Amino acid sequence: MNKSVYQYLIDIISSRGAVYAVLIDPDQKNDANIEKQVEAVNSGDVDLILVGGSLMMDSRCHDRTRRIKENSKVPVVFFPGGLSQLSPHFDAMFFMSILSGRNPHYLIGEQVVAAPIVHDMGIETIPTGYLLVNGGIPTTVQFMSNTTAIPANRPNIAVAHALAAQYLGMKLVYLEAGSGAQNPIPVEMVKMVTSCLEIPVIVGGGLRSPEAANQRVLAGASIIVTGTIIEENADAGIMKDFASAVHIKG
Repeated sequence: MNKSVYQYLIDIISSRGAVYAVLIDPDQKNDANIEKQVEAVNSGDVDLILVGGSLMMDSRCHDRTRRIKENSKVPVVFFPGGLSQLSPHFDAMFFMSILSGRNPHYLIGEQVVAAPIVHDMGIETIPTGYLLVNGGIPTTVQFMSNTTAIPANRPNIAVAHALAAQYLGMKLVYLEAGSGAQNPIPVEMVKMVTSCLEIPVIVGGGLRSPEAANQRVLAGASIIVTGTIIEENADAGIMKDFASAVHIKG
């Protein structure tokens, strides 16, 4: 790419209404399906691949990331689940801070340890404020990060945290219900957060239908992420349905 991944995202938001991203977990459970998943992404009008997970159960995540990158026709971005997953195979990374929690390690500690390695690798960084929202069940990221999720029925708390992210200079805010969430981010919360911000908002977790994705885009979301539903059925047709629901312009 001749332009930054961040500018690529901004251009798609401008021209197509929103970005459709697919999250691939580089854990052993996906080892046999990685090429199939990426092939579906390439045929499914997907704009971006996110790679990352909260817990790796073997030592081959770097090899799987390499395979994703080698086969992908769209940018591959690191969605950090831990420093051990960092590798030079990424086009960019969401340099995230879990602002919804009060665990200092994931507010700044992990970031300080990662920063010199990221600098050495020359990976593009996109500063991102990560807000974990209660999706109806305890999630892996909630347990692993030892943080409390924002109540889904208190959108004002999400607004306050999102504004703090913007004022701290973040380029994106990520509203996350968590992998396998029973409930996605409420539409009303998306509306309230996006109406107050001047930076793009990502929405992910629990989005099981194109209609649910479309509702969040119409409410103001700029980037939609699906993961679990794609892991369960890596089908280009399903991805095209999501992409059509997300790309409301052009």
